[in-house]
Amino acid sequence: MAHTKAQRAVKGNRDSISKRLGVKVYGDQQAVAGGIIIRQRGTKVMPGDNVYLGRDHTLHAKVDGTVRFYQHQGKKYVKVV
Repeated sequence: MAHTKAQRAVKGNRDSISKRLGVKVYGDQQAVAGGIIIRQRGTKVMPGDNVYLGRDHTLHAKVDGTVRFYQHQGKKYVKVV
């Protein structure tokens, strides 16, 4: 006979699924029109030329081209050239 009685599962052992945020297309890589460049919460990176902001703050490429990251007045931007 077992010395340890049956135990129930730990109550605080749950975790949420990851949201897969972050940069999807890095600098000097090719972006496709409409494709996701960055998934983010809030505007950590602002849209520059040929980039638009989705309603969940995701940055998408407007046109096909090369992704470039830069800073202007202390803010981070991404553009497609």
